[in-house]
Amino acid sequence: MKTIAVEPGAGKPTILEKPVPEPRAGEALVRTLRVGVDGTDHEVISGGHGGIPDGDDHLVLGHEAVGIVEDPNGTGLEAGEIVVPTVRRPPNGTNHYFESGYPDMAPEGEYVERGIVGGHGFMAKYFTSPAEYLVPIPEELAPLGFLVEPISISEKALEHAYASRSAFDWRPESAMVLGNGSLGLVTVAMLLETRDFERLYCLGRRDRPDPTIDIIEKLGATYVDSRETPVSKVPEAHEGMDFIYEATGYAPHAFETIEALAPNGVGALLGVPSSWQFDIDGGALHREFVLHNKALVGSVNSHRGHFEAAIDTLSQLPEWFTDDLVTGVYDLDAFEAAFDDDDTTIKTAVQFESI
Repeated sequence: MKTIAVEPGAGKPTILEKPVPEPRAGEALVRTLRVGVDGTDHEVISGGHGGIPDGDDHLVLGHEAVGIVEDPNGTGLEAGEIVVPTVRRPPNGTNHYFESGYPDMAPEGEYVERGIVGGHGFMAKYFTSPAEYLVPIPEELAPLGFLVEPISISEKALEHAYASRSAFDWRPESAMVLGNGSLGLVTVAMLLETRDFERLYCLGRRDRPDPTIDIIEKLGATYVDSRETPVSKVPEAHEGMDFIYEATGYAPHAFETIEALAPNGVGALLGVPSSWQFDIDGGALHREFVLHNKALVGSVNSHRGHFEAAIDTLSQLPEWFTDDLVTGVYDLDAFEAAFDDDDTTIKTAVQFESI
């Protein structure tokens, strides 16, 4: 079967032939429909993140997948059922994070991530997976099933933000999303279409005309060019933001978020920066935390419950939004186009089988 993989140092994906995998006990064989491409894939390809499985010379890419069960193999799933796979797996045997249902909380070294680090991904005609890591979705959502994984990332971040305020009745009304990539846009849509947020800003670094700015404003949010207006200056009119979602990996944003939060506000950090040294007023930030009951939470990956919540969220997003968000779905013979990154590209996917 054909797979899309990357070899160390190659700097670009390639087609490799591999045998169709045989499901082991407790695993189902899944026929892949579509696999999304995101910033993590580009980082893996460039060598800036992730790693190949032990003993291999390549990594099959792809962690945002949707497929159809080909062989349930006695797992309780049904042939023809549409499923999305979660990403993390235990590295050797199991551990208590996986046993308790929270693989997303496992520290480095106690997991592998399929298509990212230590485990082959889903950009293949077929893949196998234990049934507990396959989440059924309605058949009508199959064309957009590759969006479930990125939505689940934001579901987790929101869950942890609310959990950090669980000691009182937290009712956030204003929010700011840092980053207008596909994940930022999905989060803007989630907050405005499926949550109770009333005011929302989205920061980016793009010039008009731009399709992401069009989406932001059509959703009813306000676009802010961070080259002109820093994070800490945006919320002045509303005395700070109740919730800030950071998806840029720009390290100064983590500290600007503290200042920009309203009293009792929460910032969720999802971007992964490289090493970055700069001066901050640590005392002032410390005071902000203490005197105004602010919080920052870090969030990475997601678990099955977040995937299930993401399926519900996806079903509520406007059709025009997903149409505008997904700028290209490419067949295997044109897969390179899915990895192009220009000003017109927002969200792409590789299609292994027509839906």
